[in-house]
Amino acid sequence: MPFWKSPAFIIGAQLLFSASDLIGRWAMKSQGFKLASFFTWWFLVYTVIRQVAVFGQLYIYSSMELGRSAAFFGAGSIIIANTLGFFLLKESLTVPAYVGVSLAICAFLALAILPGGLKA
Repeated sequence: MPFWKSPAFIIGAQLLFSASDLIGRWAMKSQGFKLASFFTWWFLVYTVIRQVAVFGQLYIYSSMELGRSAAFFGAGSIIIANTLGFFLLKESLTVPAYVGVSLAICAFLALAILPGGLKA
């Protein structure tokens, strides 16, 4: 399997999305959601990172099954967002919320990894 079609490439594209999400969350929290916030250095960095991630995602969507790749993106997004939130932003969820997050990750991974599906 070439790197471009590997789970590592999917994770890399999702990491770029999550990095831009982290930048946007930090900037919006510190500067507020106002028009002037969108004419600053952080928004340019956010936009460039996001655009590179979009190119990666579009390549993946064009060369792999849509459902499986979208499921990988979903699981990756949840894992990365919760990890960044916990370690970098010092955010903590309740135990039931982490159980729900774990179930969501398992559901996405089942869609992405299990062979076949329902046959008509």
